[in-house]
Amino acid sequence: MADIEKKPIKITETILRDAHQSLIATRMPTEFMLPILDKMDKVGYHSVECWGGATFDASLRFLKEDPWERLRLLRKGLPNTKLQMLFRGQNILGYRPYADDVVHYFVEKSIANGIDIIRIFDCLNDLRNLQAAVDATNKIKKKEGRGHAQIALSYTLGDAYTLDYWVSMAKKIEEMGADSICIKDMAGLLVPYKATELISAMKSATKLPIQLHTHYTSGVASMTYMKAVEAGVDVIDCAMSPLAMGTSQPATEVMVETFKGTPYDTGYDQSLLAEIADYFRPYRDECLANGLLNPKVMGVDIKTLLYQVPGGMLSNMVSQLKEQNAEDKYYDVLKEIPAVRKDLGEPPLVTPSSQIVGTQAVFNVLMGERYKMATKETKAVLRGEYGQTVKPMNQEIIDKVIPGEKRITCRPADLIENELDKLEAEMKEWKQQDEDVLSYALFPQVATDFFKYRQAQQEKVDMTKADTKNGAYPV
Repeated sequence: MADIEKKPIKITETILRDAHQSLIATRMPTEFMLPILDKMDKVGYHSVECWGGATFDASLRFLKEDPWERLRLLRKGLPNTKLQMLFRGQNILGYRPYADDVVHYFVEKSIANGIDIIRIFDCLNDLRNLQAAVDATNKIKKKEGRGHAQIALSYTLGDAYTLDYWVSMAKKIEEMGADSICIKDMAGLLVPYKATELISAMKSATKLPIQLHTHYTSGVASMTYMKAVEAGVDVIDCAMSPLAMGTSQPATEVMVETFKGTPYDTGYDQSLLAEIADYFRPYRDECLANGLLNPKVMGVDIKTLLYQVPGGMLSNMVSQLKEQNAEDKYYDVLKEIPAVRKDLGEPPLVTPSSQIVGTQAVFNVLMGERYKMATKETKAVLRGEYGQTVKPMNQEIIDKVIPGEKRITCRPADLIENELDKLEAEMKEWKQQDEDVLSYALFPQVATDFFKYRQAQQEKVDMTKADTKNGAYPV
Protein backbone atom coordinates (compact mmCIF):
# COMPACT_ATOMS: atom_id res chain seq x y z
CA MET A 1 0.00 0.00 0.00
CA ALA A 2 3.04 2.25 0.29
CA ASP A 3 2.71 3.44 -3.29
CA ILE A 4 -0.76 4.95 -2.79
CA GLU A 5 -0.63 8.70 -2.21
CA LYS A 6 -1.83 9.90 1.18
CA LYS A 7 -5.53 10.66 1.26
CA PRO A 8 -6.76 10.84 4.86
CA ILE A 9 -10.43 9.87 5.03
CA LYS A 10 -12.65 12.57 6.51
CA ILE A 11 -15.39 11.75 9.00
CA THR A 12 -18.72 13.41 9.71
CA GLU A 13 -19.80 12.66 13.29
CA THR A 14 -23.52 11.89 13.65
CA ILE A 15 -23.94 11.31 17.41
CA LEU A 16 -25.68 14.67 17.90
CA ARG A 17 -28.29 13.95 15.20
CA ASP A 18 -28.73 10.80 13.12
CA ALA A 19 -27.29 8.38 15.68
CA HIS A 20 -29.78 9.32 18.38
CA GLN A 21 -32.55 9.83 15.82
CA SER A 22 -32.01 6.25 14.64
CA LEU A 23 -31.64 4.59 18.05
CA ILE A 24 -33.60 6.63 20.60
CA ALA A 25 -36.17 8.56 18.55
CA THR A 26 -34.24 11.87 18.61
CA ARG A 27 -34.63 12.36 22.35
CA MET A 28 -31.16 13.61 23.35
CA PRO A 29 -31.62 16.99 25.09
CA THR A 30 -29.39 19.98 24.32
CA GLU A 31 -28.17 20.35 27.90
CA PHE A 32 -26.71 16.84 27.71
CA MET A 33 -24.77 17.74 24.55
CA LEU A 34 -23.12 20.93 25.79
CA PRO A 35 -20.50 19.62 28.29
CA ILE A 36 -18.77 17.40 25.68
CA LEU A 37 -18.64 19.92 22.81
CA ASP A 38 -15.25 21.27 23.83
CA LYS A 39 -13.67 17.81 23.42
CA MET A 40 -15.58 17.08 20.19
CA ASP A 41 -14.32 20.37 18.78
CA LYS A 42 -10.71 19.19 19.17
CA VAL A 43 -11.09 15.95 17.14
CA GLY A 44 -10.70 17.53 13.71
CA TYR A 45 -13.94 16.14 12.25
CA HIS A 46 -14.87 17.09 8.68
CA SER A 47 -18.18 18.17 10.22
CA VAL A 48 -20.55 17.39 13.08
CA GLU A 49 -24.08 16.59 11.95
CA CYS A 50 -26.22 18.06 14.69
CA TRP A 51 -29.42 19.62 13.34
CA GLY A 52 -32.29 19.11 10.91
CA GLY A 53 -33.85 15.73 10.20
CA ALA A 54 -36.24 14.95 13.06
CA THR A 55 -34.37 17.08 15.66
CA PHE A 56 -36.49 20.14 14.93
CA ASP A 57 -39.83 18.42 15.46
CA ALA A 58 -38.63 16.38 18.46
CA SER A 59 -37.14 19.46 20.21
CA LEU A 60 -40.41 21.38 20.04
CA ARG A 61 -42.77 18.45 20.57
CA PHE A 62 -41.09 16.26 23.18
CA LEU A 63 -38.22 18.18 24.73
CA LYS A 64 -39.93 21.61 24.95
CA GLU A 65 -36.79 23.19 23.51
CA ASP A 66 -36.30 25.84 20.87
CA PRO A 67 -34.37 24.14 18.03
CA TRP A 68 -32.90 27.51 17.01
CA GLU A 69 -31.50 28.02 20.49
CA ARG A 70 -29.97 24.53 20.32
CA LEU A 71 -28.25 25.49 17.07
CA ARG A 72 -26.84 28.71 18.54
CA LEU A 73 -25.50 26.86 21.59
CA LEU A 74 -23.89 24.16 19.41
CA ARG A 75 -22.32 26.86 17.24
CA LYS A 76 -20.86 28.49 20.34
CA GLY A 77 -19.57 25.16 21.69
CA LEU A 78 -17.98 23.99 18.40
CA PRO A 79 -16.19 27.13 17.16
CA ASN A 80 -13.63 25.22 15.05
CA THR A 81 -15.86 22.53 13.54
CA LYS A 82 -18.26 22.74 10.63
CA LEU A 83 -21.90 22.12 11.59
CA GLN A 84 -24.10 20.12 9.27
CA MET A 85 -27.86 19.64 8.96
CA LEU A 86 -30.28 17.41 7.00
CA PHE A 87 -32.89 19.24 4.90
CA ARG A 88 -35.80 17.55 3.03
CA GLY A 89 -35.73 19.68 -0.13
CA GLN A 90 -38.96 21.53 -0.73
CA ASN A 91 -40.43 19.93 2.45
CA ILE A 92 -37.65 21.58 4.52
CA LEU A 93 -38.08 19.65 7.82
CA GLY A 94 -41.85 19.31 7.62
CA TYR A 95 -44.13 16.93 5.76
CA ARG A 96 -45.54 19.06 2.96
CA PRO A 97 -43.92 21.07 0.16
CA TYR A 98 -43.42 24.76 1.04
CA ALA A 99 -43.29 27.85 -1.16
CA ASP A 100 -39.86 28.98 -2.36
CA ASP A 101 -39.89 32.05 -0.10
CA VAL A 102 -40.12 29.82 2.98
CA VAL A 103 -37.34 27.54 1.68
CA HIS A 104 -35.07 30.55 1.04
CA TYR A 105 -35.77 32.10 4.43
CA PHE A 106 -35.16 28.81 6.23
CA VAL A 107 -31.80 28.35 4.51
CA GLU A 108 -30.85 31.95 5.31
CA LYS A 109 -31.71 31.58 9.00
CA SER A 110 -30.02 28.16 9.31
CA ILE A 111 -26.75 29.59 8.04
CA ALA A 112 -27.14 32.79 10.09
CA ASN A 113 -27.53 30.74 13.28
CA GLY A 114 -24.50 28.56 12.63
CA ILE A 115 -25.01 25.86 9.98
CA ASP A 116 -22.15 25.42 7.48
CA ILE A 117 -23.21 22.40 5.40
CA ILE A 118 -26.80 21.79 4.31
CA ARG A 119 -27.42 18.24 3.12
CA ILE A 120 -30.51 18.39 0.90
CA PHE A 121 -32.46 15.33 -0.27
CA ASP A 122 -35.78 14.50 -1.91
CA CYS A 123 -37.71 11.26 -1.40
CA LEU A 124 -38.08 10.74 -5.17
CA ASN A 125 -34.57 11.99 -6.10
CA ASP A 126 -36.43 14.64 -8.16
CA LEU A 127 -33.69 17.25 -8.52
CA ARG A 128 -36.27 19.96 -9.26
CA ASN A 129 -37.37 19.70 -5.62
CA LEU A 130 -33.80 20.53 -4.49
CA GLN A 131 -33.04 23.50 -6.71
CA ALA A 132 -34.58 26.21 -4.49
CA ALA A 133 -32.54 25.12 -1.45
CA VAL A 134 -29.32 24.94 -3.48
CA ASP A 135 -29.94 28.38 -5.01
CA ALA A 136 -30.66 29.88 -1.59
CA THR A 137 -27.43 28.43 -0.14
CA ASN A 138 -25.36 29.66 -3.09
CA LYS A 139 -26.85 33.15 -2.83
CA ILE A 140 -25.74 33.42 0.80
CA LYS A 141 -22.35 31.92 -0.01
CA LYS A 142 -21.82 34.59 -2.65
CA LYS A 143 -22.78 37.36 -0.24
CA GLU A 144 -21.17 36.13 2.98
CA GLY A 145 -18.69 33.42 2.02
CA ARG A 146 -20.48 30.84 4.21
CA GLY A 147 -22.73 27.91 3.35
CA HIS A 148 -22.20 24.64 1.47
CA ALA A 149 -24.97 22.90 -0.48
CA GLN A 150 -24.64 19.13 -0.51
CA ILE A 151 -27.16 17.14 -2.53
CA ALA A 152 -27.94 13.69 -1.17
CA LEU A 153 -29.19 10.97 -3.48
CA SER A 154 -31.42 8.45 -1.73
CA TYR A 155 -29.74 5.14 -2.57
CA THR A 156 -32.03 2.33 -3.59
CA LEU A 157 -32.19 -0.82 -5.71
CA GLY A 158 -34.47 -1.55 -8.64
CA ASP A 159 -34.56 -1.79 -12.43
CA ALA A 160 -34.29 1.96 -12.89
CA TYR A 161 -31.28 2.41 -10.61
CA THR A 162 -28.40 1.39 -12.86
CA LEU A 163 -24.82 2.66 -12.64
CA ASP A 164 -25.69 4.95 -15.57
CA TYR A 165 -28.53 6.43 -13.51
CA TRP A 166 -26.25 7.33 -10.58
CA VAL A 167 -23.52 8.67 -12.88
CA SER A 168 -25.93 10.88 -14.81
CA MET A 169 -27.39 12.15 -11.51
CA ALA A 170 -23.88 13.06 -10.32
CA LYS A 171 -23.30 15.10 -13.49
CA LYS A 172 -26.66 16.87 -13.13
CA ILE A 173 -25.90 17.72 -9.49
CA GLU A 174 -22.64 19.33 -10.52
CA GLU A 175 -24.51 21.39 -13.16
CA MET A 176 -27.05 22.50 -10.53
CA GLY A 177 -24.32 24.29 -8.62
CA ALA A 178 -24.08 21.99 -5.59
CA ASP A 179 -20.79 21.87 -3.65
CA SER A 180 -20.72 18.12 -2.96
CA ILE A 181 -22.69 14.88 -3.34
CA CYS A 182 -23.82 12.46 -0.67
CA ILE A 183 -24.97 8.91 -1.30
CA LYS A 184 -27.63 8.51 1.37
CA ASP A 185 -28.14 4.80 2.00
CA MET A 186 -30.94 4.98 4.55
CA ALA A 187 -31.69 1.25 4.62
CA GLY A 188 -28.14 -0.16 4.52
CA LEU A 189 -28.64 -1.59 1.03
CA LEU A 190 -25.22 -0.74 -0.41
CA VAL A 191 -23.01 -3.82 -0.12
CA PRO A 192 -19.18 -3.66 -0.17
CA TYR A 193 -18.28 -4.59 -3.75
CA LYS A 194 -21.20 -2.57 -5.14
CA ALA A 195 -19.75 0.40 -3.23
CA THR A 196 -16.44 -0.02 -5.09
CA GLU A 197 -18.33 0.03 -8.39
CA LEU A 198 -20.58 2.96 -7.48
CA ILE A 199 -17.90 5.25 -6.02
CA SER A 200 -15.44 4.52 -8.85
CA ALA A 201 -18.07 5.30 -11.49
CA MET A 202 -19.25 8.50 -9.81
CA LYS A 203 -15.68 9.65 -9.17
CA SER A 204 -14.91 9.36 -12.88
CA ALA A 205 -17.99 11.45 -13.75
CA THR A 206 -17.70 14.40 -11.37
CA LYS A 207 -15.10 16.58 -9.65
CA LEU A 208 -17.37 17.16 -6.67
CA PRO A 209 -16.38 15.58 -3.34
CA ILE A 210 -18.46 12.47 -2.57
CA GLN A 211 -19.67 11.55 0.90
CA LEU A 212 -21.19 8.22 1.90
CA HIS A 213 -23.90 7.85 4.53
CA THR A 214 -25.24 4.43 5.54
CA HIS A 215 -26.84 2.57 8.44
CA TYR A 216 -25.67 -0.65 10.09
CA THR A 217 -29.13 -2.23 9.86
CA SER A 218 -28.15 -4.98 7.42
CA GLY A 219 -24.73 -5.61 9.03
CA VAL A 220 -22.45 -4.67 6.13
CA ALA A 221 -21.82 -0.96 6.72
CA SER A 222 -18.21 -1.07 7.99
CA MET A 223 -17.10 -3.29 5.12
CA THR A 224 -18.95 -1.04 2.69
CA TYR A 225 -17.07 1.98 4.07
CA MET A 226 -13.76 0.21 3.70
CA LYS A 227 -14.36 -0.57 0.02
CA ALA A 228 -15.74 2.94 -0.59
CA VAL A 229 -12.66 4.55 0.98
CA GLU A 230 -10.36 2.39 -1.17
CA ALA A 231 -12.41 3.48 -4.21
CA GLY A 232 -11.79 7.15 -3.38
CA VAL A 233 -14.80 8.36 -1.39
CA ASP A 234 -13.97 11.64 0.38
CA VAL A 235 -16.05 11.56 3.58
CA ILE A 236 -17.89 8.87 5.60
CA ASP A 237 -20.57 9.33 8.27
CA CYS A 238 -19.84 7.64 11.62
CA ALA A 239 -21.17 7.71 15.17
CA MET A 240 -19.29 7.51 18.46
CA SER A 241 -19.43 3.89 19.64
CA PRO A 242 -21.99 4.22 22.49
CA LEU A 243 -24.66 5.16 19.91
CA ALA A 244 -23.24 3.38 16.85
CA MET A 245 -24.21 0.17 14.98
CA GLY A 246 -27.72 -1.28 14.78
CA THR A 247 -29.95 1.19 12.96
CA SER A 248 -27.25 3.87 13.47
CA GLN A 249 -23.87 4.31 11.69
CA PRO A 250 -20.56 2.43 11.99
CA ALA A 251 -18.49 3.45 15.04
CA THR A 252 -16.14 6.40 14.65
CA GLU A 253 -13.33 4.88 16.73
CA VAL A 254 -13.45 1.60 14.77
CA MET A 255 -13.09 3.42 11.46
CA VAL A 256 -10.26 5.57 12.81
CA GLU A 257 -8.43 2.41 13.96
CA THR A 258 -9.13 0.60 10.67
CA PHE A 259 -7.32 3.20 8.57
CA LYS A 260 -4.50 3.87 11.04
CA GLY A 261 -1.07 3.60 9.43
CA THR A 262 -2.55 3.48 5.92
CA PRO A 263 -2.70 6.28 3.33
CA TYR A 264 -6.25 6.90 4.60
CA ASP A 265 -5.18 7.54 8.22
CA THR A 266 -7.50 10.16 9.77
CA GLY A 267 -4.89 11.31 12.23
CA TYR A 268 -7.57 11.54 14.96
CA ASP A 269 -6.47 10.99 18.55
CA GLN A 270 -7.92 7.73 19.91
CA SER A 271 -7.48 8.76 23.55
CA LEU A 272 -9.54 11.92 22.91
CA LEU A 273 -12.21 9.79 21.19
CA ALA A 274 -12.16 7.44 24.20
CA GLU A 275 -12.92 10.36 26.53
CA ILE A 276 -15.86 11.36 24.32
CA ALA A 277 -17.14 7.77 24.28
CA ASP A 278 -16.82 7.62 28.10
CA TYR A 279 -19.07 10.66 28.32
CA PHE A 280 -21.84 9.11 26.18
CA ARG A 281 -21.68 5.58 27.61
CA PRO A 282 -23.64 6.19 30.85
CA TYR A 283 -26.30 7.96 28.77
CA ARG A 284 -26.64 4.90 26.55
CA ASP A 285 -27.00 2.70 29.66
CA GLU A 286 -29.65 5.03 31.02
CA CYS A 287 -31.57 4.84 27.71
CA LEU A 288 -31.40 1.03 27.81
CA ALA A 289 -32.65 1.05 31.41
CA ASN A 290 -35.59 3.39 30.79
CA GLY A 291 -36.62 1.65 27.56
CA LEU A 292 -35.81 4.56 25.25
CA LEU A 293 -33.19 2.34 23.59
CA ASN A 294 -34.70 -0.98 22.53
CA PRO A 295 -32.04 -3.72 22.27
CA LYS A 296 -33.89 -4.94 19.15
CA VAL A 297 -32.58 -2.03 17.08
CA MET A 298 -28.99 -2.91 18.01
CA GLY A 299 -28.87 -6.16 16.05
CA VAL A 300 -28.55 -7.04 12.39
CA ASP A 301 -31.70 -7.35 10.29
CA ILE A 302 -30.78 -9.01 7.00
CA LYS A 303 -34.43 -8.73 5.90
CA THR A 304 -33.63 -5.16 4.88
CA LEU A 305 -31.50 -6.62 2.08
CA LEU A 306 -34.03 -9.29 1.14
CA TYR A 307 -37.00 -6.93 0.95
CA GLN A 308 -35.20 -3.59 0.59
CA VAL A 309 -37.39 -2.23 3.34
CA PRO A 310 -35.83 0.22 5.85
CA GLY A 311 -36.05 -0.83 9.52
CA GLY A 312 -38.47 1.95 10.51
CA MET A 313 -40.82 0.99 7.71
CA LEU A 314 -40.86 -2.68 8.84
CA SER A 315 -41.72 -1.83 12.44
CA ASN A 316 -44.43 0.55 11.24
CA MET A 317 -45.94 -2.19 9.11
CA VAL A 318 -45.86 -4.75 11.92
CA SER A 319 -47.75 -2.39 14.24
CA GLN A 320 -50.36 -1.65 11.53
CA LEU A 321 -50.97 -5.39 11.08
CA LYS A 322 -51.13 -5.92 14.86
CA GLU A 323 -53.87 -3.30 15.20
CA GLN A 324 -55.93 -5.16 12.60
CA ASN A 325 -55.24 -8.59 14.15
CA ALA A 326 -53.66 -9.57 10.86
CA GLU A 327 -50.09 -10.43 11.81
CA ASP A 328 -50.41 -13.63 9.75
CA LYS A 329 -50.45 -11.41 6.64
CA TYR A 330 -46.87 -10.21 7.25
CA TYR A 331 -45.27 -12.06 4.34
CA ASP A 332 -48.14 -11.16 1.99
CA VAL A 333 -47.51 -7.49 2.73
CA LEU A 334 -43.75 -7.92 2.26
CA LYS A 335 -44.47 -9.35 -1.19
CA GLU A 336 -46.91 -6.55 -1.95
CA ILE A 337 -44.46 -3.72 -1.10
CA PRO A 338 -42.28 -4.10 -4.24
CA ALA A 339 -45.45 -4.34 -6.36
CA VAL A 340 -46.87 -1.08 -4.96
CA ARG A 341 -43.49 0.56 -5.32
CA LYS A 342 -43.44 -0.43 -9.00
CA ASP A 343 -46.98 0.91 -9.51
CA LEU A 344 -45.87 4.26 -8.08
CA GLY A 345 -42.86 4.61 -10.40
CA GLU A 346 -40.28 2.77 -8.26
CA PRO A 347 -39.42 5.57 -5.79
CA PRO A 348 -36.63 5.13 -3.22
CA LEU A 349 -38.09 4.07 0.14
CA VAL A 350 -37.29 6.98 2.47
CA THR A 351 -39.48 9.43 4.44
CA PRO A 352 -42.23 10.01 3.33
CA SER A 353 -42.35 7.64 0.33
CA SER A 354 -41.57 4.60 2.52
CA GLN A 355 -44.59 5.27 4.75
CA ILE A 356 -46.83 5.85 1.71
CA VAL A 357 -45.82 2.62 -0.05
CA GLY A 358 -45.93 0.56 3.17
CA THR A 359 -49.37 1.75 4.25
CA GLN A 360 -50.83 1.21 0.76
CA ALA A 361 -49.39 -2.33 0.67
CA VAL A 362 -51.07 -3.09 4.01
CA PHE A 363 -54.43 -1.81 2.68
CA ASN A 364 -54.10 -3.80 -0.55
CA VAL A 365 -53.57 -7.04 1.38
CA LEU A 366 -56.20 -6.44 4.08
CA MET A 367 -58.91 -5.38 1.59
CA GLY A 368 -58.33 -8.45 -0.56
CA GLU A 369 -58.43 -6.21 -3.63
CA ARG A 370 -55.54 -4.00 -4.75
CA TYR A 371 -56.26 -0.24 -4.49
CA LYS A 372 -59.88 -0.84 -3.46
CA MET A 373 -59.00 1.84 -0.96
CA ALA A 374 -56.18 4.29 -1.66
CA THR A 375 -54.74 6.65 0.97
CA LYS A 376 -54.76 10.37 0.24
CA GLU A 377 -50.94 10.23 0.10
CA THR A 378 -51.04 7.50 -2.57
CA LYS A 379 -53.40 9.70 -4.57
CA ALA A 380 -51.03 12.66 -4.15
CA VAL A 381 -48.09 10.61 -5.44
CA LEU A 382 -50.13 9.47 -8.46
CA ARG A 383 -51.17 13.07 -9.16
CA GLY A 384 -47.53 14.12 -9.21
CA GLU A 385 -47.75 16.29 -6.08
CA TYR A 386 -44.45 14.90 -4.76
CA GLY A 387 -42.66 15.30 -8.09
CA GLN A 388 -41.50 13.00 -10.81
CA THR A 389 -40.56 9.36 -10.26
CA VAL A 390 -37.70 7.67 -12.10
CA LYS A 391 -40.00 5.29 -13.95
CA PRO A 392 -43.50 6.03 -15.24
CA MET A 393 -46.33 5.12 -12.88
CA ASN A 394 -48.76 2.31 -13.71
CA GLN A 395 -51.49 3.82 -15.93
CA GLU A 396 -54.07 1.20 -14.89
CA ILE A 397 -53.61 2.17 -11.26
CA ILE A 398 -53.83 5.89 -12.12
CA ASP A 399 -57.13 5.23 -13.93
CA LYS A 400 -58.48 3.21 -11.00
CA VAL A 401 -57.43 5.54 -8.17
CA ILE A 402 -57.72 9.05 -9.66
CA PRO A 403 -59.85 8.56 -12.80
CA GLY A 404 -59.95 11.64 -15.04
CA GLU A 405 -57.97 13.83 -12.65
CA LYS A 406 -55.44 16.32 -13.95
CA ARG A 407 -51.85 15.37 -13.14
CA ILE A 408 -48.99 17.72 -12.31
CA THR A 409 -46.01 17.65 -14.64
CA CYS A 410 -44.21 20.82 -13.53
CA ARG A 411 -42.14 21.22 -10.36
CA PRO A 412 -44.83 20.93 -7.64
CA ALA A 413 -43.62 24.08 -5.82
CA ASP A 414 -44.29 26.17 -8.96
CA LEU A 415 -47.95 25.88 -8.00
CA ILE A 416 -47.45 27.18 -4.45
CA GLU A 417 -47.85 30.95 -3.88
CA ASN A 418 -45.39 32.71 -1.58
CA GLU A 419 -46.62 32.16 1.96
CA LEU A 420 -44.23 33.83 4.43
CA ASP A 421 -46.32 36.98 4.99
CA LYS A 422 -49.47 34.96 5.57
CA LEU A 423 -47.67 32.69 8.08
CA GLU A 424 -46.19 35.72 9.83
CA ALA A 425 -49.64 37.28 10.20
CA GLU A 426 -51.09 34.08 11.66
CA MET A 427 -48.52 33.79 14.45
CA LYS A 428 -47.43 37.36 15.18
CA GLU A 429 -48.70 37.36 18.79
CA TRP A 430 -46.13 34.66 19.64
CA LYS A 431 -43.16 36.05 17.76
CA GLN A 432 -40.08 36.74 19.90
CA GLN A 433 -37.43 36.17 17.20
CA ASP A 434 -37.52 36.02 13.40
CA GLU A 435 -36.95 32.26 13.50
CA ASP A 436 -40.27 31.66 15.30
CA VAL A 437 -42.11 32.19 12.00
CA LEU A 438 -40.21 29.23 10.53
CA SER A 439 -40.93 26.99 13.51
CA TYR A 440 -44.60 27.85 13.05
CA ALA A 441 -44.48 27.30 9.28
CA LEU A 442 -43.19 23.74 9.71
CA PHE A 443 -45.27 22.64 12.71
CA PRO A 444 -48.09 25.13 13.32
CA GLN A 445 -49.79 23.31 16.20
CA VAL A 446 -46.66 21.97 17.89
CA ALA A 447 -44.88 25.34 17.62
CA THR A 448 -47.87 27.22 19.05
CA ASP A 449 -47.96 24.85 22.03
CA PHE A 450 -44.24 25.45 22.50
CA PHE A 451 -44.66 29.26 22.30
CA LYS A 452 -47.33 29.08 25.03
CA TYR A 453 -45.03 26.97 27.18
CA ARG A 454 -42.14 29.38 26.59
CA GLN A 455 -44.26 32.38 27.58
CA ALA A 456 -45.40 30.66 30.76
CA GLN A 457 -41.79 29.89 31.67
CA GLN A 458 -40.75 33.49 31.07
CA GLU A 459 -43.59 35.08 32.98
CA LYS A 460 -43.93 32.78 35.96
CA VAL A 461 -40.60 31.19 36.53
CA ASP A 462 -37.78 33.60 36.27
CA MET A 463 -38.14 37.23 35.27
CA THR A 464 -34.40 37.62 34.73
CA LYS A 465 -34.80 35.58 31.58
CA ALA A 466 -37.46 37.87 30.13
CA ASP A 467 -35.08 40.32 28.54
CA THR A 468 -33.39 37.59 26.54
CA LYS A 469 -36.18 37.88 24.01
CA ASN A 470 -34.64 41.11 22.73
CA GLY A 471 -31.14 39.64 22.87
CA ALA A 472 -28.82 39.75 19.90
CA TYR A 473 -28.78 36.73 17.63
CA PRO A 474 -25.76 35.84 15.53
CA VAL A 475 -26.15 36.91 11.91
